[in-house]
Amino acid sequence: MGFLLFALILYIIWDVNYFLRCVFTVFAGRLFQSKRKVTDTTTIYGLCTSQDVDIFIKHMNNARYLRELDFARFHFYALTGIYEKIRERRGGAVQGASSVRYRRTIPIFHPYKIQTKLIWWDDKAIYLEQQFVTLTDGFVRAVAMSKQCITNCNVMEIMKTYPEAGKRPEMPGELKLWLDAIEVSSQKLRKDK
Repeated sequence: MGFLLFALILYIIWDVNYFLRCVFTVFAGRLFQSKRKVTDTTTIYGLCTSQDVDIFIKHMNNARYLRELDFARFHFYALTGIYEKIRERRGGAVQGASSVRYRRTIPIFHPYKIQTKLIWWDDKAIYLEQQFVTLTDGFVRAVAMSKQCITNCNVMEIMKTYPEAGKRPEMPGELKLWLDAIEVSSQKLRKDK
């Protein structure tokens, strides 16, 4: 009885399922999948369940996309070993910005995969592109770009430890436009002070 009460309190106070899924995703990736190059695409799978849908109970809630992207990002960090290299330098990683373009909904009870790829980096951040793809038709349902700010260490130095990342790729056009928009927003906020 005491354990059930403790579990109930945990579920009320914290999002226990989130933490369990994070641990499961990272450890399952490490145990059952081989290491990936930092330039490789990593993939996790999901299913739109009744806990993921919006008020109309037809398709995935917009907030759930962001939550699922977290799991895919942690999976990418684990399989490529990049987070360990950041931690070795006493650094950390925080979400600096994200942008999601929803192309078509993911209907309830439809399986999907999220593909995560490192598309560019600078001295302070790595930039990821993530795609939601439904398994039934291969359609890209949503595309997300995110800026992962790396704290207390130089990303360029970390990337030099990966032979496959010896040459930084050309910055994708859509990433440049997105970063320009972020800078315009930052300038506006600085002026408002």
